[in-house]
Amino acid sequence: MRDAAINLRALPEQRDLIDHAASLLGKNRSDFMLEAACERAQAVLLDQVFFSLDTERFHQFTALLDAPPGENPGLERLMAVKSPWSTGTQWV
Repeated sequence: MRDAAINLRALPEQRDLIDHAASLLGKNRSDFMLEAACERAQAVLLDQVFFSLDTERFHQFTALLDAPPGENPGLERLMAVKSPWSTGTQWV
């Protein structure tokens, strides 16, 4: 059960826009807003690219990035599969 309240104020046209979008998805305003806010929060967190390394670990990290990729049989199998749009297969 949800027990943390989040309150905010919006312009009537913002509320109406949110309500309209929520209704198209069969959701209420709260569920729609909470889902949208969580998706955006996750995107922001995943976009964080800064991390700190000492000099030795930085050199190790860049060496790994600069090294040629190792063999990856799973990736090779995946890349060998023809895509449906390149084989002329009709999808219904």
